[in-house]
Order: sequence, then structure tokens, then C-alpha cells
Amino acid sequence: MNEPKAILKNAWPYQQDTMNLPVRNLKIVLPFYENILGFRLTSRHDTPNSAATLSRDAVQIGLVENGGDPTQDGCFFEVDDVQTLFAELKARGLPREQPEFSQQQHGNVLWKVLFIVAPDGLCYCYGERQN
Repeated sequence: MNEPKAILKNAWPYQQDTMNLPVRNLKIVLPFYENILGFRLTSRHDTPNSAATLSRDAVQIGLVENGGDPTQDGCFFEVDDVQTLFAELKARGLPREQPEFSQQQHGNVLWKVLFIVAPDGLCYCYGERQN
């Protein structure tokens, strides 16, 4: 029996680039992205820096050991159903009992949002349009 799966539609970086998100140790953090967040590894290389491209639905992100500070970066992901997303992540092993949803207004769009901080310190905001 397959559990319902939320669909990621778009990604916007907090800094410059969703394909250059800084991590300190790629090998250590990859299992979190694959096993908990549901991303699939699409490519990986070790030169000039260790880097991986991950995909889920219509979204691709890149994790790179580039010397940047992961605690100062991340992405906003548009998701079709943030409640389903939380249930999915929890079923995959996310160690959180309550989702702690909030509402945020950006321009003319109201979002129901959920924040997830990865073990590397990157912060991800998952948002579902409310209007």
C-alpha cells in the first residue's frame, strides 16, 4: 500500500542558486535528503568539490562542499499539499511529532508553510498556496 505523496512544484533559493547549496560533508547529509526528504540522487562528483544533484518531482537542487555557511541558505519549495508532505516526511523518519504550520504572506499570495532544517543546517520552507 502506497502512502499519499506530496508533489514539489517549484524551488526558489534564499541566496543565489538552488544548484549550489552549501554543505560541510556531502557524504554525511545525503541519506537525509534521500531517505527523509524523498529526493533521488541524479548525479554526483568529487572534483573540483564534492557535489550532488538531487531531484524530486519538478524540482532539482544541488548540494556542494563549497565553503559556504549552510545555516545561511536553503530553499522555498512550493508543494501541492503541505499536510500530506508532513505526514510523508514523518512516515519516512522525520523526528518531529507536530508540524508547526504557520501562514506567511508574500506579495498577493498567502502560503501555509512548514520549516524543516536539515542536519547540515540548510533551512527549507515548504509552502502551499492558500489563495
